[in-house]
Amino acid sequence: MLDYDLKYSGKIIAGIDEAGRGPLAGPVVCACVIMPMDEDKIIDGINDSKKLSEKKREELYAKIINTALDYSIIEIDEKTIDRINILNATKLGMKKALNSLKLKPDIVLIDAVKLDITLPQEDIVKGDAKSYNIASASILAKVYRDRLMKNLSLKYPEYNFAKHKGYGTKEHIEKLKLYGKCEIHRESFIKKFIK
Repeated sequence: MLDYDLKYSGKIIAGIDEAGRGPLAGPVVCACVIMPMDEDKIIDGINDSKKLSEKKREELYAKIINTALDYSIIEIDEKTIDRINILNATKLGMKKALNSLKLKPDIVLIDAVKLDITLPQEDIVKGDAKSYNIASASILAKVYRDRLMKNLSLKYPEYNFAKHKGYGTKEHIEKLKLYGKCEIHRESFIKKFIK
C-alpha cells in the first residue's frame, strides 16, 4: 500500500479519489488528502474503501482527518452530472478538491483518472488498492457520501437511500418505478428505468 507513495519519498503527496460515479441518485463526491509519510504517523488498516466494513471506514475516517496535513472534500450535484456527464463531473470535483487544499503538493496521485492540471501527476489504475494517499482519499469520499445519502433518506424515505446509497439495486429500481424520480435522481442515469 505504501510502495507507490514511497517512490516520492521526501515530496508532498496528494491522493485523490471519488465515491459515487455509478449511482442513479445523489452527487459524486471527490476527496483530496495529503497524509504525513513519517513512519510513526502511518495509519494501520488503510485500504481501498470498498474492501473495508462500514464500521472500519468510519474509524479510519476520523483518524485520517485528525492525521492529514491537509484534506478537502467536494460534492458535484446530480444536475451538473446530467449537464456535463459523470466523467467530466468527476474530473471537475477532483480538480476542485485539489484546488481547495491550503498546502501545495509536489505530486498528485489519482485513481485511474488524468486531470488537466499543471502539477505533476500519476494516474494509477486501481490506485485506491495500491496507494496509501489515494486509499485515504477513497475512505474520506466514501464515508462522506454514505453519510450524505443517509441524511437524504430522511428527506426521501420512500426510496430507502440509507440502505443502497442511490446505487441501482433491485429495490431502488422498483421504488423508482413505483414512485417516479425525486430531485436528487440523475436524469441521464434513470432514463432506461422510467418512461
